Amino acid sequence: MRPATEALIVIDLQNDFCPGGALAVAGGDGVVAPINALMADFAVVVLTQDWHPADHASFAANHAGAAPFSVTTMAYGPQVLWPAHCVQGSAGAAFHPGLATDPAQMVIRKGFRAAIDSYSAFFENDHATPTGLEGYLKTRGVTDLTLVGLATDFCVAYSALDAARLGLGVTVIESATRAIDLDGSLALARDRMRAAGVRLVA
Repeated sequence: MRPATEALIVIDLQNDFCPGGALAVAGGDGVVAPINALMADFAVVVLTQDWHPADHASFAANHAGAAPFSVTTMAYGPQVLWPAHCVQGSAGAAFHPGLATDPAQMVIRKGFRAAIDSYSAFFENDHATPTGLEGYLKTRGVTDLTLVGLATDFCVAYSALDAARLGLGVTVIESATRAIDLDGSLALARDRMRAAGVRLVA
């Protein structure tokens, strides 16, 4: 068992991000078993869950004529327009059925404000509106994080970068993540994480 100052953060291991889902990450379900095995090593386990209203501004279907994966500009900057996914209460928003959810003490839901997307487990995409995860980890005495889940180049990377910016030690276990890799987004995310001091391990 690792020290109680270390937490495992499992990012968005939901049906819509797994094969057959609305925004499937190739091989996304392949991380379930390694993540379940990791949980036994951590006294602090947190799950994050994308939790969008149906009218979410990041959905291409809510922008007339917009194609999925095109980019628009929101008040907070560029925003990829995604296929509708992880709609509140839907089967797609549920955790993968193979994920061991019982060991988690906290579930952080994000992206529930219709006007702003939220990749990071810590802040929405304005980089200012908090999810509450930072406060939870502080009160638990956590100083170091291990991040796993989906997808490496979006929600995992944004979470890792925010955690590093907040002064936390951050490790990403790449074998327990999978990437979308949209136009080279994986290489860019890995470079950004390394530059921020995030430790990438196999």
